Amino acid sequence: MKIAFCLFRYFPFGGLQRDFLKIAGECRRRGHEIQVFTTSWEGEVPSGMAIHVLPARGVSNHGRALAFANRVGERLADGGFDRVVGFNKMPGLDVYFAADPCYQARMSERGGLLRRISPRCRTYRKLEEAVFGPDAKAHILCLTEEARQQYMRQYGTPAERFHLLPPGISRTAVDWPAREEIRRRIRAELGLEAAEIFLLMVGSGYRTKGVDRSIEALAGLPAALRGRCRLYVIGQGKAAPLQRLAARLGVADRVRFLGARNDVPRYLLGADLLLHPSVTEAAGMVLLEAMLAGLPILASEVCGYGFHIVRAGAGLLAPEPFAVAEFGRRLEAMLTSPELSVWSQNGRRYAESADLFSLAERAADIIEQIRGAE
Repeated sequence: MKIAFCLFRYFPFGGLQRDFLKIAGECRRRGHEIQVFTTSWEGEVPSGMAIHVLPARGVSNHGRALAFANRVGERLADGGFDRVVGFNKMPGLDVYFAADPCYQARMSERGGLLRRISPRCRTYRKLEEAVFGPDAKAHILCLTEEARQQYMRQYGTPAERFHLLPPGISRTAVDWPAREEIRRRIRAELGLEAAEIFLLMVGSGYRTKGVDRSIEALAGLPAALRGRCRLYVIGQGKAAPLQRLAARLGVADRVRFLGARNDVPRYLLGADLLLHPSVTEAAGMVLLEAMLAGLPILASEVCGYGFHIVRAGAGLLAPEPFAVAEFGRRLEAMLTSPELSVWSQNGRRYAESADLFSLAERAADIIEQIRGAE
């Protein structure tokens, strides 16, 4: 099979990008020809994949998204591909990997009239409808049942076009037997004292991941507890505005940005609590990786994979609509609770027993199976 994979941008540290690489790699492992179409590629190019960079010009994000969709359509028109797999919404897809929340639902719930009729909103709705409209043909790889139901409500998408995938974390992502030694080393590298509490955030796109929410919650802790906490943030994003926020709230010395890193599992093993108060999050793979590392979690209820935290008893969720004060109360409760070790054990036990690993294999199965049905 000759398969085209289409995604707007590839960089090594995004959750969508990691899922793309796993699925494309599994298809390549099965002997399929893989060609990738993108506006930019950062990092190492995997062997056996042809990368086609298609610059998409435009003065706005939605303009560039539409330009990319048009460029891809032009390139694929005569490409003789057996399957076109997209990781961003666009026309002409055979399979779409639904890593993003439903845009139409978000605008219906939160967007005012002027926003809903703006060129930005119209463009993103048009691209989304090209995938989910009742007359579209794309099969949809969905990460959660909630997302599937949301798209069906908004677009009337036939249920048979959805395929629910298990998560796809790596079984070997965490060196559990070496946990104590790794924890000792990482805390020493960061200069943490034995009594200090290591709060961790992981994710690119600081605004979307809610880094400001974590900084505000940290600043709102009682002085004695706040003085023991340090927040470390891993991922790509604009740190300067958040550093100014931390300074304004008097916690600049408590917050440190580490940038994007390839050794996130070491930090998951070394931390005391993962904070993930995302503004929007279709899934949240880091939540499952934290459970595998035995790291308790405090996340926002909006996270698609939040139900795993509840099922496992691996931490707490902050309810929607989100309020920093409530998130801060739950943070304080977790940091002073004797249940921290229980949440850790529960998460680790759940990660070892549930299917949190076979996303790429299942996605590749579906890509192969639907070929003969069309």
